[in-house]
Formats: sequence, C-alpha cells, structure tokens
Amino acid sequence: MSDRQASSYLSTARDLYKHAALKPEVGLCCSTPPPWRLPELNIPRRMLEMNYGCGSTVHPRDLVDNPAIVYVGVGGGLELLQFAYFSRRPGAVVGLDVVDEMLAACRENLGAAERENPWFHLDFVDLRQGDALGLPLVDASMDVAAQNCLFNIFHQAELRRALSEMYRVLKPRGRLILSDPICDQPIPDELRRDERLRAMCLTGAIPLGEYAGHLADAGFGTLEVRARRPYRVLAPRHYATDTLIRIDSVEICAIKDPMPADGPCVFTGKSAIYHGDDEIFDDGKGHVLEPNRPAPVCDKTAAALAALGRDDLYISESTWFYDGGGCC
Repeated sequence: MSDRQASSYLSTARDLYKHAALKPEVGLCCSTPPPWRLPELNIPRRMLEMNYGCGSTVHPRDLVDNPAIVYVGVGGGLELLQFAYFSRRPGAVVGLDVVDEMLAACRENLGAAERENPWFHLDFVDLRQGDALGLPLVDASMDVAAQNCLFNIFHQAELRRALSEMYRVLKPRGRLILSDPICDQPIPDELRRDERLRAMCLTGAIPLGEYAGHLADAGFGTLEVRARRPYRVLAPRHYATDTLIRIDSVEICAIKDPMPADGPCVFTGKSAIYHGDDEIFDDGKGHVLEPNRPAPVCDKTAAALAALGRDDLYISESTWFYDGGGCC
C-alpha cells in the first residue's frame, strides 16, 4: 500500500470519529458486555453513549499496584475512567488520540465524571494528542497499554507498526490489552477496500491466528485469549458478499515476556485432565496433573500432551476463555 493510500483510509477514519465526537452515535461499535459496575463508580450518560468499543480492556487482575497505563483511541473516556479507578494518582493514565474533537469530548465527559465521583480527579488522566503509529512516550515506561476496537482499522503495515510501538513503551512483563474484531472467513476485496466500512470496524478484521502472529512478531512471548463472542454479520442482502460472514470480537492480553525458543505461549482456554490410576501424571517436562482436576494449558502443551496418545488424558477444545493459571 502506498503512503497516499494509507493516508486516505486513515483520514476517512479520523473524519468518521470526528463526527462521532461532535454527535455521539450509540452503537457505532457494538459493545457486547455491559461496562464494569464498581463500588462508587458512576458513569456519565454521554460517556456511555460514546462507548465506541467491542469489548473491555479493563481487568482488575492487570491493574494491581497503581500501574502506569496508556490507552490509545480515547473515545468518550469510559475506559480511561475505569482505569483511573484502579490507579488513583496524577498522570497515572495517559489517553492518546489523533482526533482533536474526540479529545475535547472526552475531556468534557471526564469533567462530568469528576462531578459525579468524589474519588476521581481530572489530573488522574493525562489527555494528549498522539498517534498509535508513533507513541509520544519513552521506551519501557508503561505497565499496561490498551486499545479497544482501533487496530482492526489498520492495514498490515500500520498494524505491525502500532503493535511494535505498544511493545516498545511497555516495561518488561508489561501487558498489552486489546479488544478487536476478528474474522476467520475470507472478506471480499471490495469490502476490504471500502474505507468507511473499515473505519466502522467492519471489514478490516483478520483471522485470529494472523493477529496472534503479528503479536508474536512484535515480540510478545505470552498471549492470552480471554474472551471471544459474536460481533457482527455481513449479510449478502446488505453487503457485497455471496455468503454470510460472521465477525467476532476478541479480548487478548499480550505479555512482554521473553520469547520461548519454540514460539509464544498462546492460551485459548484449553484444559488438560488426567483420569488415570496413578496419584499424579508427570510428563517429565514440567507438566504435573492431579487426577480429575482440570489444568489450563497453552496450545503448545495441549498439542504435546495429545501427541502422547494416552487414553487417560483428556484435552479440551479451545473455549476462548482464559483467566490465568496453568502451564506452558
């Protein structure tokens, strides 16, 4: 893709979200789960209306010890407020956006949040003009980086660059938390070239395996697929496609761990259960299973255990839900 083409589709996306900032469009992106409801957390109505995401990037277990957080693509400020709930100190949360109108709307919404939440102060959030393709942050300065329904808009070159930037600014063991549409079916080129549909988070989605590959190429050694759910369908009666295309949204945590020699540890919600007669099962490679107790395993370990061909090991399919623990 030429620089002119890249500039064109990114300009279309900026224009779309400029309009969405000036006149909120409920459902511009479909946020399937309801937003976190936490004690003493009140979310202003306009902030909810501007929740332009397809999932959540806010998970309490990622947010212990007052982490430094950068959030790219601020929207109405909902997740900035939620992140600030866990990091209550000046400048703890950096919010970046390329759309001035969205930054202004977000700042206004956070002002309303300050009036409705005695614990919240505006200086907890540092709003800045900033581009995902060149983050205005120093190396290894953030504990958590997050984006919600933004990176799927990018073509491959820009996606690789954005992921590399996230990796750069994270500290060792830092976490990139993302929510994005994915699609494991082919999407016709005509739809992929439609700049407005791409900006609306409909036709830029790529297969989950490809997305995971880009995260691994950026250097992330551990990938956790925490949720996967239906997001949209592209139906022949409405779009230029001969078949119904299902788009899912996924929530992924990519951890800046050292890269294993055999590639990243990818957790997709698989479990191993030993149901033999011995007190334990030990494969001699660090995987010890107690009888009839499920143990979360990464996909590499699941494949290695399945390859043993034992009739006393059960390996589940991917559940697309992973909540920590297990072995790799």
